[in-house]
Amino acid sequence: MQEFYKRATLRNEGLLWLMTDGQIIDEKFMVYINDLLSSGEVSGLFPDDEIDNIVAALTNPFKNDNPGVNVDKDNVYKYYVTRIKKNLHMSLCFSPVGENLRIKARKFPGLVNCTVIDWFQKWPTEALRSVSKKFLDEMDLGTQEVKDSIIEFMPFSFDVVQKQSTEIYKSEKRNIYTTPKSFLELIKLYKNKVNVKKTAIEDDRDR
Repeated sequence: MQEFYKRATLRNEGLLWLMTDGQIIDEKFMVYINDLLSSGEVSGLFPDDEIDNIVAALTNPFKNDNPGVNVDKDNVYKYYVTRIKKNLHMSLCFSPVGENLRIKARKFPGLVNCTVIDWFQKWPTEALRSVSKKFLDEMDLGTQEVKDSIIEFMPFSFDVVQKQSTEIYKSEKRNIYTTPKSFLELIKLYKNKVNVKKTAIEDDRDR
């Protein structure tokens, strides 16, 4: 985080910090993320002497960008925070599955108040078919007719699971989530199974 702050302020670089919920091992780190999102300032991130060095390094850029404004530590520090807000952006990739996101949003309001939330909706059938074709086209699956059938089956099977998950929720009150990632995992599993089976058959033939 210190490195990001220095690059965003001293070097005036535009940065995007991408983080998933799986990378947050200790929830204490959410305090820093919340401060970053809320105000741009993270309390205690730098010791006082290092803050003085940063302010000194930003004095000339501050003069150039703010002619006629009084050059003192408070104004330069505000300029430092402004640069952070301008250059350092954060993209948090959190799963809505389960209670984790709800609990984090309640404890750390910056997650909701200071972000733009993109809810990723389910892929349309045509997109699923296109992804299936991209990953399976490279495989040797026999005739083109067989390959086309397998490519068509992937989005069909995914759609069946989505519909069935709705029925399970009605009867069992239990959510089963189907996401674009699980569709990619489905294709990856199929490719692995085909390769394992193909290798086993070739080994049997050679033996």
